[in-house]
Amino acid sequence: MNLANLAISGLQVAQNRLQTAGHNINNAATPGYNRQSVVVGTASARHTGAGWVGMGVQGYTVSRAYDNFLYRQLLNAQNQEAALTSYRDEITQINNLFSDRTVGIHPALQQFFDGLQAVASASADPAARQELLGRAASLAGQLNDADAFFQAQRGHINTQITTTVEQVNSLLNRVHDLNQQIITARGASGEHQPNDLLDKRDQLLAELGELIDVNVLDQDGSVSLTIGNGQVLLGGNTVFPLHAVASKTDPRRLVLAHSAPASGGQIKAVALKETAIKGGKLGGLLRYRSEALDALQSDLGRLATSLALSLNQQHQAGYDAGGNPGQVFFDLGSPKVNALDANQTAVLQVEFAQPAANQQLALTGHDYIVQYDGQTYTLINAQTEAVVAQSNQANFEADGLLFSINGNAQAGDAWSVQPTRGLASSFKLALQQADHIAAAETPVGDSDGGNALKLAQLQNQKVLAGGTASFNESFSQIINKTGVLTQQNATALEAQNALVRQNYAAQQAVSGVNIDEELAMLDRYQEQYRAAARLIDVSASLFDTLLTLGR
Repeated sequence: MNLANLAISGLQVAQNRLQTAGHNINNAATPGYNRQSVVVGTASARHTGAGWVGMGVQGYTVSRAYDNFLYRQLLNAQNQEAALTSYRDEITQINNLFSDRTVGIHPALQQFFDGLQAVASASADPAARQELLGRAASLAGQLNDADAFFQAQRGHINTQITTTVEQVNSLLNRVHDLNQQIITARGASGEHQPNDLLDKRDQLLAELGELIDVNVLDQDGSVSLTIGNGQVLLGGNTVFPLHAVASKTDPRRLVLAHSAPASGGQIKAVALKETAIKGGKLGGLLRYRSEALDALQSDLGRLATSLALSLNQQHQAGYDAGGNPGQVFFDLGSPKVNALDANQTAVLQVEFAQPAANQQLALTGHDYIVQYDGQTYTLINAQTEAVVAQSNQANFEADGLLFSINGNAQAGDAWSVQPTRGLASSFKLALQQADHIAAAETPVGDSDGGNALKLAQLQNQKVLAGGTASFNESFSQIINKTGVLTQQNATALEAQNALVRQNYAAQQAVSGVNIDEELAMLDRYQEQYRAAARLIDVSASLFDTLLTLGR
């Protein structure tokens, strides 16, 4: 009978090995699957007078070929790849918009100043004047269209943030459920590892990592997840979902918020700093918005604002065909101001300071925060976080902006200011009649084109970017900045793709299924099964012989 038991142990192990090899083959292309193998050992030997006689083989467990270090490396590489990919998908659209310099703002700007030159040369020509108005309207239209594209991208990013947050929360709940299944399975199987459940959870973590960078902590088979500076997404038996909420500094802008305990056992959504999320699709979207979209739209708004301020100032210094002082040439909106506390009673108004003739424009294209501590107003650059100015007065000037506080400000009041972002959308032609063009320097008739010449000469005056750029050069800087950001991202993404391939190959060398190897092992396990079965035949034959001898 011992010989039969020996054979049975071999059959059981061979059967388990065959089944595991088949499982490997069937899941060779399953995402996240790790190759499994049966861990076996020699069964306890039996002591006899002739020594210790072996009792066969026994299976201990089924293990998966898994290297945590290689797995984490691959996840980190994929996380950064996803961030760069989402950044690329957005920046490429702007680059395509600006890459062709034969259409769009660049030629419209040149044609507008050419029109001013034509009026300066023939100020009495109604056709030249009418042509100038048409070109001015075309320039305004191009600036409006470009800003509308930026605004559409903002709406698209808000939609993506909302959708991605929903996906993250769905994955968090699924990881939580698998945590519970894994704990239950381990308890019911004497602490044997439920390999397939572990693979499924690892795959969910990989999918989660492509959306947002998470920190994973394994605690007795259950994983906890955090983001940023330790904000918990999954801890113990509780999921703390992410939220997409309106930014305090800009209600039209969605930002990420984590769930935090509040009084009375409630949960509140607390906004995260955008720089806290660096990886995954969300990290790429947030970095693109702050690094590229905000900056480029503000730069375009600064160009439109500077153009309107300079043209209007010079135009109002001249006289139209009727001898009347020049009017505003271009209309423009005002800087956007948002109170950071809904209970504030004081109102902050921001206007553009009018520069002296032929002087540099001090606009930076940056956003600001104005804070009041009860005595002093502090102006902070939102991008650099540097203090720009401080004043004890409710009216002050800084960076080409006039700040005035109306009402009774209280300590702790604060406002966000976007001086130029989005202002290209409000850039409009104010003049409606050609004879209202103030081409003359003196009110003596329409043959004087001196002021039109001064307007045309503004094209080459370096009044932007600290006196280093003209209007054409300023727009070229926007185009170049877009190109540089696009190329930097493309280079980084190419390198990251190579890193992902390298890490995947290293991980698969340990955990991947080799079909040829599994087929070879099938033959080997099949032979083992046949040999064990043959051993049963031998055992039965011997037993029959014993029965015969006893007759």
